[in-house]
Amino acid sequence: MKRLRQLHLHLGVFFTPLLLFFIATGWYQTVDPDRLKSPGEAETLLQKFRVVHTDMIFPETGVLRQKASPQLFKGLVVTMSVAMIASTVLGLVLAFRFTKPAWLPWAVLAVGAAVPALVLWTAGRR
Repeated sequence: MKRLRQLHLHLGVFFTPLLLFFIATGWYQTVDPDRLKSPGEAETLLQKFRVVHTDMIFPETGVLRQKASPQLFKGLVVTMSVAMIASTVLGLVLAFRFTKPAWLPWAVLAVGAAVPALVLWTAGRR
């Protein structure tokens, strides 16, 4: 169990900066409906971060490098995704193993699944 805790800790800490970046840029895209037509249009730092989020390249000011390849960054993002899924599952295992009373993590997990589903269902009924 000690190794699981260490793995959970190290995966979470290592990928936190990239995960926070994707959370922040995803949030920005959600609240700012002004979409760029091409990555080369990105002028502000926030717009450039949006391009990193969607196209996985960092555009130069007003110019998109013709040979920019997102493959290496895509590999990092896929690795982050797998690691964060593993870290989340490890976190659940630790929560179920060490939380008393035992029903509490199940109840919180059920509410955590039900709230987004309820919000989406309610929004669809308007």
